[in-house]
Amino acid sequence: MDSRTWFKEAQFGMMVHWGLYALLGGEWRGRRMPYIGEWAQQYFRIPNAEYHALAKIFNPIYFNAEEWVQLAQDAGMKYLVVTSKHHDGFAMYHSRVSKLNIVDATPFGRDVIGELAEACRRHGMKLGLYYSQDLDWSELDGGGYKQGKTWCGDAAYWTNNWDFPDAGKKDFTRYFEGKCKPQVEEILTQYGDLCLIWFDVPFTITAEQSQELYELVKKHQPDCLVNSRIGNGIGDYHSCDDNQTAFEADGSFGGLYECPATLNDTWGYKSFDQNWKSAEKLREIRARLGGQGVNYLLNVGPDYLGRIPAPSVDILREFGAAGA
Repeated sequence: MDSRTWFKEAQFGMMVHWGLYALLGGEWRGRRMPYIGEWAQQYFRIPNAEYHALAKIFNPIYFNAEEWVQLAQDAGMKYLVVTSKHHDGFAMYHSRVSKLNIVDATPFGRDVIGELAEACRRHGMKLGLYYSQDLDWSELDGGGYKQGKTWCGDAAYWTNNWDFPDAGKKDFTRYFEGKCKPQVEEILTQYGDLCLIWFDVPFTITAEQSQELYELVKKHQPDCLVNSRIGNGIGDYHSCDDNQTAFEADGSFGGLYECPATLNDTWGYKSFDQNWKSAEKLREIRARLGGQGVNYLLNVGPDYLGRIPAPSVDILREFGAAGA
């Protein structure tokens, strides 16, 4: 079966947002953030020196790749998409490009992506990897500094302008060539066959760079799909907006679509976000998306010890038990 046919038939997958931000749980020095938990460093404007120091206490001893993959299967999911590097620049795999990774920088010292890749192979589950190709707050040259879209009332919200306030010194091409491309090549060559690469927030990347990244994926893994968030109209399938569960298919991207969606109101772990969707609500959403031919990519946000929150587990098991 070719990858496009597989993707269209898969219909349902699990997304996992997990990184250093799980340690914060949406809080910093007595303050709680109202937005999504994986943006904690940006929202609280935590200096890199302080944020990266969190790695010294990141020890998710309850992480169990087998349990994660089994939960996805029990829920009826056909593929798993995991953050290999989010906007904070911290890699959840053993990167030779940057020491800011879970193996070299933490007492845990284990390659999370490697363990998940092995578990997926044992269970016959397809694996895809998320990689933030544009935003990287750990880097002077990380993207987001050239666009005018505001969020939280701040046009510069997307870039690290507290450690690196002078936009005139930023050069996205340096980051793209020095970190982005080499790390994408790492994840394409270290973990076996991947069903897809999930890029995100293409605010700075040029059309030429998007195409170059796309060709890099196809060079190493010709059957690996690329989502439209690689930017500039490139990609194998369309990523709907976050939680765009009323998406109307328009025939673009060869009729391949995917809606990334949350179980509560965050992607990364927030200890106080208990606004969970019910299994019944998930069935309603999946039926609506499925009727449009749109895959449902449903997120979980593990905590700082590597545990998928109990409400997520219970809801997904109830969903799967009903055969939805």
